[in-house]
Amino acid sequence: MIIILKPEASQAEIQAIHSAINRFNVIVQDITGENTSMIGLAGDTSAIPRESIERFACVERVMKVQEPYKLAGRRFHPDNTIVESRGSKLGGGHFAVMAGPCSVESEEQILSVAQEIKRSGATFLRGGAFKPRSSPYAFQGLGLDGLELLVVARRKTGLPIVTELMSTEYLDAFARDVDVIQIGARNMQNFTLLREVGGLKKPVLLKRGLSSTIEELLMAAEYVMAAGCKDVMLCERGIRTFETATRNTLDLSAVPVLKEKTHLPIIVDPSHATGRWALVPSMALAAVASGADGLIIEVHNSPETALCDGAQSITPHVFHDLMGRINRVAEAVKAD
Repeated sequence: MIIILKPEASQAEIQAIHSAINRFNVIVQDITGENTSMIGLAGDTSAIPRESIERFACVERVMKVQEPYKLAGRRFHPDNTIVESRGSKLGGGHFAVMAGPCSVESEEQILSVAQEIKRSGATFLRGGAFKPRSSPYAFQGLGLDGLELLVVARRKTGLPIVTELMSTEYLDAFARDVDVIQIGARNMQNFTLLREVGGLKKPVLLKRGLSSTIEELLMAAEYVMAAGCKDVMLCERGIRTFETATRNTLDLSAVPVLKEKTHLPIIVDPSHATGRWALVPSMALAAVASGADGLIIEVHNSPETALCDGAQSITPHVFHDLMGRINRVAEAVKAD
């Protein structure tokens, strides 16, 4: 709901409106434009009597907002959100690359990859400590031991770490040790988890579900933001279609569509989208050209022996070459 105010509305009158709607447990935001002032209401506004609000002398009219994602949408937040962690920025003109192995396997492995990707220009280290696998017999990650190794790698490289949280059981550990909490595609609509993670008020990387629409992705982000977290990043990682030539179908049209609808940064994951390392570079470059704010790429120092997703992981050498090309494309498409 948007309350459009008359130009002569005084602060006392605006405060009276605030007092009238505070009892409805909604999020209230004052919006001041060049010629118009408004009050935006987010949350369940169904109980707010529109006619009573319109009786205030300073109110021009009251409008219902059609989009249900009030916090994630651009209507109340026209400026692009910039997410920052340990000096690394993403969004609002700041392009960033997250890179690292699908799964943390050993201290030697994660340190080697972290040092290599930093030299190549990556600004975030991604690595899985807990792994959601389709098979219960597949490698499930090192758990809290893997998280400790990520902390060691951060201490030695300075790179903020990005890793996936699968259960509220480990909220305290992630709140203490993780810089960007990833919510994977399988948990995109785990609303209990989304609320708990949002309450930590740490940056969240939210991956699009396997068969989720763009609006469902935005509503998942709304859950996180309604719980108190404003630093949410949306990740397109491919969706399930009839095509079997790639692991998933990378929906790059989602990038400009999301740019229209939301102020949140958009990241693309070409590794999970294609499932084939040879396709990762071309899809990464295409994602940059489509306007993405960042990439998340799987890099492994020995993909042929990787315990998880070796087929889609590129080597540090390939990553180094790709970063040079990414930077050139990013510069070419950057707005004046």
